[in-house]
Amino acid sequence: MTADYDWPFFDRAHRELVSQLDRWAHHALVPIEAAFHAGEQGLDDTCRELVTALGQAGWLRYAVPAAYGGVSEHLDVRSLCLIRETLARHAGLADFAFAMQGLGSGAITLFGSADQKARYLPRVARGEAIAAFALSEPDAGSDVAAIATTATPAGAGADTTATADSAAKTASGAAEFVISGEKTWISNGGIADFYVVFARTGEAPGARGLSAFVVDADRPGLDIAERIDVIAPHPLATLRFRDCRVPADALIGTPGRGFQAALATLDIFRSTVGAAALGFARRAFDEAIAHSERRHMFGGVLADLPTAQTMLADMATDIDASALLIYRAAWTKDRGADRVTREAAMAKMYATEAAQRVIDSAVQLFGGLGVKRGVKVEELYREIRALRIYEGATEVQKLVIARQVRDLARRARDPD
Repeated sequence: MTADYDWPFFDRAHRELVSQLDRWAHHALVPIEAAFHAGEQGLDDTCRELVTALGQAGWLRYAVPAAYGGVSEHLDVRSLCLIRETLARHAGLADFAFAMQGLGSGAITLFGSADQKARYLPRVARGEAIAAFALSEPDAGSDVAAIATTATPAGAGADTTATADSAAKTASGAAEFVISGEKTWISNGGIADFYVVFARTGEAPGARGLSAFVVDADRPGLDIAERIDVIAPHPLATLRFRDCRVPADALIGTPGRGFQAALATLDIFRSTVGAAALGFARRAFDEAIAHSERRHMFGGVLADLPTAQTMLADMATDIDASALLIYRAAWTKDRGADRVTREAAMAKMYATEAAQRVIDSAVQLFGGLGVKRGVKVEELYREIRALRIYEGATEVQKLVIARQVRDLARRARDPD
């Protein structure tokens, strides 16, 4: 299936981007993916090779601003979505490698100091440094306010009676911070060169008392506690911080603004999760169409059967509806909207759920062959499942959407 990018959301540069990336992926990713699936190269080395390849080809330049080696003055969300959609259609690990370069460095792009940007972003764009985003904890996933990892100014005591103003003053004048705690389900855990870590600095209760830090992977006190195996292989790990000292200039932005940095980063990249799901769905639909046209049964082919046609119609509609929501959110952000929380949540929620339906239907159309290892739709079935959970599970997105629409309704009733 050829995607229709002749929509008002896109300009000529976006359409050329898809065309060029599609050609590159068709040639560059096939041998990397084949070596991985044949067991000739391990997961970590494959992901490193993908980051290097994406960097050398210039695709990672879309993940950072132009001032630091990127393509656009500001991150162009439509380009990020189109790249993730296209890569996901070819190879899930390639999408993962690209996505984490953007998500892992996003807080630095949005809130980092000039020195932090100059140190990390050019290397991200060239594929010379692998980035990671360390937010989730064993007891704090969707509930960010429950984060327990702490970052204490070196030499500071455990004075829990300190006011928010005094805590911020202490933190801003610290020479070092000591980070202690655990992070888990961290993508690129174990292979990243640096992590953006969110920790409690105590300026206020709950989410308002968090700060963000950039922590190099070789910092003493930072260890990989566990590598996590999942149904679709990706490098994931639990990180353990034991009195991990980082310099004061590791603080991203100002103390107590970590939750804002996390939300702003997710506001950009949440739509791209939907785009990856869309890429998986498009590939599953292409596979299903091709299979149903060549599968002979009952004196014709599978595609002649009304049941199969109904399934294909539902799949096509889900794909188009997903694309419209995703690129509405991306276009709105690129047009200068400060926040697209509602639009991004809708895009992520609908596209990931729809892709699960599309891929499940593709597996059903393949019959027994659809659950055989090595068949693309079986791989896609495993790939899609995590997208309904990470960067905000479907159920959390519904809460976000409901909160947003209630706020809009209140403002409409009482504009003052």
